[in-house]
Amino acid sequence: MPVTIDRELCVGCGACVATCPAGALELDDEGKSVCNEDVCITCLACTSACPVEAISEKE
Repeated sequence: MPVTIDRELCVGCGACVATCPAGALELDDEGKSVCNEDVCITCLACTSACPVEAISEKE
């Protein structure tokens, strides 16, 4: 199951984008992280890379 991103917490640092081995994350036009759920492998590397804990596993 892919991750969920709290856009209010996201600061657009790009740490998750750099960490994602599948290339499923990118920064949108607002500078916020978005996840391509079709590409996400749910490895959760992004959750530990996020310095503001804006990313979590979907329930």
